[in-house]
Amino acid sequence: MVSGERLRTSAIDDRPPFRAEHVGSLLRPQVLKDAFRGVEAGTIRADAFREIRDRSIREAVALQEEVGLQVVTDGEFCRGSWFLGFVNAVEGLTTRNAPFDFHGGGRSKFQAAYVEGKLRRVRGVTIDEFSYLRSITTRVPKITMPSPSLVHLLRGDVTVSRDAYPDLDEFWADLVAVYQEELSELGRLGCAYVQLDEVPCAMLCDPRLRASVQAAGQDPDELLDTYVSAADRAIAERPPGMAIVMHLCRGNYKGQWMAEGGYEPVAERLFNGVAVDAFFLEYDTDRAGGFEPLRFVPPDKIVVLGLVSTKTPELESATTLRRRIEEASRYVPLERLCLSPQCGFASSVGGNPLTTEDQRRKLALVVEVAAQVWG
Repeated sequence: MVSGERLRTSAIDDRPPFRAEHVGSLLRPQVLKDAFRGVEAGTIRADAFREIRDRSIREAVALQEEVGLQVVTDGEFCRGSWFLGFVNAVEGLTTRNAPFDFHGGGRSKFQAAYVEGKLRRVRGVTIDEFSYLRSITTRVPKITMPSPSLVHLLRGDVTVSRDAYPDLDEFWADLVAVYQEELSELGRLGCAYVQLDEVPCAMLCDPRLRASVQAAGQDPDELLDTYVSAADRAIAERPPGMAIVMHLCRGNYKGQWMAEGGYEPVAERLFNGVAVDAFFLEYDTDRAGGFEPLRFVPPDKIVVLGLVSTKTPELESATTLRRRIEEASRYVPLERLCLSPQCGFASSVGGNPLTTEDQRRKLALVVEVAAQVWG
């Protein structure tokens, strides 16, 4: 039984994903938040911002190492939000108001990507992030980036200028090429761990959003097929030895979310259609449904259970986490399971309503419970 004894499995202990994981973004310290505001206001020089940012990243890496994580990220401290680095690195992209909003304790609008011209990778999306991160840690650096579907976000043709792309197949081909170029360069630099953050496929779990997509004249299942195909093509030429995982996210902004609903509507097609090594799945609240859709996960893939919430400061019970891991193991064997928070702690500079001490305790809890379960 998971709850009563330490279990040892070695299938994935020496390569990513690891038994104790996290999704990527971390709470920005106040000095970095102020620096971002200074950049926007034009009151801080670029070199001063970089010094503050790099010092903040070193402190974030030290935190991850201290709690015992084998994997580290830079907290996404180089970005104003989780996807803006991608938009800024790709010619032809800008942002416009999204047709959806965040809810849960109020409602918040947000900006989404819009294709205004031909897509071309004009500089590295994550190259500088990886190079600096690798230079300051001996742990395994993980790089995160939005999945291809983010550029489309359930909006159909209205997200792509038809002047730029009369043929949408050409749009998807150009977008896939951006990912292939980025992964190729990361591979040459020695990057061995990349995470794609997938939001639209998770939103297609929500009956309300599926209905709104249909009302707009689109087929939710056809959209799912399009997004799965784009992600699979994007990683099809990955460098040898590079682990690629996919994180499913229903929205994460200041403790709010965009969608709810179990994975059943997307599970079979998604879990079998994208050749990633693992899926990071949100399971921190009832909004994610039960573990039954995990029956569709093929035997060559790992599931990272996002059981620890980054949306609230309350610390989960280790006993409850072990029990839920045991429940999930009815559908995916324990040796192919890992543990993490359900999402990052700060998808944007503002961050979720937790303190840095709350964040530390939650990351430490993930490490603690993983050691109790897997040894």
